Amino acid sequence: MIEVSSYHARPASLARPTIFVVDDDAAVLGSLRFLLETDGFAVRTFRSGTALLNVSGAPGPDCYVIDYKMPDINGIELASRLRKSDCNAPVILITGYPDENISVRAATAGIKDVVLKPLLDENLVKYIRHAIQDRPLD
Repeated sequence: MIEVSSYHARPASLARPTIFVVDDDAAVLGSLRFLLETDGFAVRTFRSGTALLNVSGAPGPDCYVIDYKMPDINGIELASRLRKSDCNAPVILITGYPDENISVRAATAGIKDVVLKPLLDENLVKYIRHAIQDRPLD
């Protein structure tokens, strides 16, 4: 069984919010890292869902940004696995392949928002800040 480290609360005064970004495209990961770090977030990137699921022992993020279409585990399945492991940090799904049912499937998996890849820049930052602000305390 794969274990995922659960979210460990940090006092707000100690650190920048940490975002875990999962995408199989290295160029997208680099762009998102730059965007989010420029906006004041700490960022950790993963090239696959499996790489994220194999992380243990480190504090969890304040928010996940997960690509929908990846070769090993799609973003909705990854979010479901995170929820089953008692991870309650918000998840934002990014996709370049929207379909009519993705929002329903995403909500069922505990995903807060779905953002289209061509419109990531300021939209993604806005969604992340909103998700972190609305996150219930542990």
